[in-house]
Amino acid sequence: MTFDTRAFRNALGSFPTGVAVITTRASAEQHLGITVNSFTSVSLDPPLVLWCMDKKSDRYHSFTKAASYTVSILGTEHQEVSSRLAKQGSHSLEGIPLTETQTGPPALRDAHAVFECEAEAVHDAGDHAILIGRVVRFSRHEENVPLVYYRGRYGSLSQS
Repeated sequence: MTFDTRAFRNALGSFPTGVAVITTRASAEQHLGITVNSFTSVSLDPPLVLWCMDKKSDRYHSFTKAASYTVSILGTEHQEVSSRLAKQGSHSLEGIPLTETQTGPPALRDAHAVFECEAEAVHDAGDHAILIGRVVRFSRHEENVPLVYYRGRYGSLSQS
């Protein structure tokens, strides 16, 4: 019996996830970003989070070698930014409203939450890498409607 990777991917898409943008420093003058829906907490003590990255990404080495990165949690107002940074070759943060952080990589200015992380570990995991970050600073802002990814499409989560 062969393993149907397309059917597997479709089944995984049945689990709705939040959406985040991860930013890091590419050079002294340039930062870059990537959209992920694999962000999750790992530990409260010490404060650790993780996210996963495809090894075929053109941003793979920039993020896996980074000393720090910033996680911005997105709302529905960020769908265009999310779509843009999800594409290969589209990693420039130019034109995106950003705010400085103490660790260096900027955050999306109006993100619902921001986690400034120092790289803790990178683990090999098949065709992806698992990046674990130690949260050194975080902030939470008034929430609007969170951006959700479900079955290959963006959506929203109503809060009643």
